Amino acid sequence: MSPAPGRLMLLDTASLYFRAFFGVPETITSPDGQPVNAVRGLLDFIAFLVDRHRPARLVACMDADWRPQFRVELVPSYKAHRLAPGGGGAEVVPPTLVPQVTVIEQLLDAIGIARLGVPGFEADDVIATLASNSKDPVDVVTGDRDLFQLVRDDVPVRIVYTARGVGKADVVDEAFVAAKYAIPGRAYADFAVLRGDPSDGLPGVAGIGDKTAAALISRFGGLDALLAALDSDSEAGFPAGARNKLKAARSYIDAARFVVATRTDVPTGKVDDAVPSSIRDTQALLDLVQTYGISSPVQRLLTALRVPISPD
Repeated sequence: MSPAPGRLMLLDTASLYFRAFFGVPETITSPDGQPVNAVRGLLDFIAFLVDRHRPARLVACMDADWRPQFRVELVPSYKAHRLAPGGGGAEVVPPTLVPQVTVIEQLLDAIGIARLGVPGFEADDVIATLASNSKDPVDVVTGDRDLFQLVRDDVPVRIVYTARGVGKADVVDEAFVAAKYAIPGRAYADFAVLRGDPSDGLPGVAGIGDKTAAALISRFGGLDALLAALDSDSEAGFPAGARNKLKAARSYIDAARFVVATRTDVPTGKVDDAVPSSIRDTQALLDLVQTYGISSPVQRLLTALRVPISPD
């Protein structure tokens, strides 16, 4: 299959290398005994995704700041449970994964796959900005359902959702969101504000679970209309008891909606996102292949990219 004209694939890179790390045994090591399970797994994931979806453009989006201050100031519990002991703001990451992330970055750079992280922003924000600026179809690859908020059928922007595995990924569009959550297809962020997300340290509105959150968003169409109704004297559209719960959580809702929403104003600059047609730095790639014993996955990725020069 030829590349889809202009199609842009955006990789939530951390989501993918964490999945690779936990999905591929740590017994996969380099010649000197270093684990390279995340490296090998990620390379094979990208090869599979490129081969299946044939993007013309590809960006590996990175977390330059996994817990941005602007979100913490609004909701202090945001990702607080993932902080490493001892302060410093670092995230808890398996110690054998940390050096592999550096290798992954070096490999992407040597091959010529665009890699983009912007200080002060999460990869989600970079993805949202690039997707919102694209006039061509976009596939966002992630295991994070937070990014369901980007789904649009008109561009289109789809999520290649890897929660069940990269090879079994669901392609998420507005119909998928509507069917799964019983909400309008573009209303996932508003739904998530009410329901919360413990994995991100977002408690949601006390007493408002998935079903009630979905009913409220479906009834009002979104948070703006819901909050306008909440500020009026009308009880219409509110399930029994929900109005009082929402009123009690109004300050949380006002803050959380700006935490949950991905930013679309990240200063990304110009990104050379074309799928590489040749290796950017052959010697660097050869050195990495030899050092880490990763010839096979690199070859598979280069084959998927249809890059003619392959390291031995």
